Amino acid sequence: MKRCDTPWRRLASATLLPLGLAACVSRGAYQEVEGQRDALSLEKKTLEERVELLEASNESLGAERVQIIDEMETLREAQAALDRDVAGLRAAKAELSDSLQAREAELATRRQEVEQLRGTYEGLVSDLESEVAAGQIEISQLRHGLQLNLTQDVLFASGSSELNEAGRSVLRKVAQRLQEVPHQIEVRGHTDSVPIRGALAARYPSNWELAGARASGVVRFLAERKIDPKRLISVSHGEYEPIAPNDTPEGRQKNRRIEITLEPIRPEPADATPPAQPAPPEASAAP
Repeated sequence: MKRCDTPWRRLASATLLPLGLAACVSRGAYQEVEGQRDALSLEKKTLEERVELLEASNESLGAERVQIIDEMETLREAQAALDRDVAGLRAAKAELSDSLQAREAELATRRQEVEQLRGTYEGLVSDLESEVAAGQIEISQLRHGLQLNLTQDVLFASGSSELNEAGRSVLRKVAQRLQEVPHQIEVRGHTDSVPIRGALAARYPSNWELAGARASGVVRFLAERKIDPKRLISVSHGEYEPIAPNDTPEGRQKNRRIEITLEPIRPEPADATPPAQPAPPEASAAP
């Protein structure tokens, strides 16, 4: 059958064609919008993930910052402690240096004293050679000084505290040598154990007084020979420091002696600072 292209059919076709075209356009736009939406959704998700990563990184950096601040504070405290230690070590070094200098000065002084004592010892041995050879004088070197042991016979007559001429001659030589050293000079008087009797006992009631008088006589003579009296000390031991038994004449003769000892002068203690006195109360004004 032959299809007739009637006006009505042509009209219907013309009417339906725009509707189909509109339907096709709307579907394409929809698909494009859906694509944009999906792309935006993916981009949003990507941005959210980046935000999460940045927030996590920020938290990590914050914790690291706090840790670094704590470490810096610890280092600062350690540095301060090291600075204090260094200051203490420097102070200790300075103190040790001062102590070393003082010790070196002391040793230098000590060496000088030793040299002076050696010269004095050798000079006394030479000057008193005959008395030393006769056993009347013994000269000994001590750790810090010298000691002369003079028998009574070379200085005094029996029972007397007055120097005889031989004793004065000996002490002149001794005084000349003692002027060379700055040491303290201690003169010690010794006797035997025989009690003093007769008229002599009225002047010397015991061996204490006799030994003291003899030691004082030697001290006075040395002072007269330009020895500084501040360096001189007189001591009496009486019969109580014997160097030999008193039951033989030989022992008693050894015990009757004068000892002259040279010792380093001990420094005097520094004067203590007197306590501060309270201020007197102020007088009140008369009304």
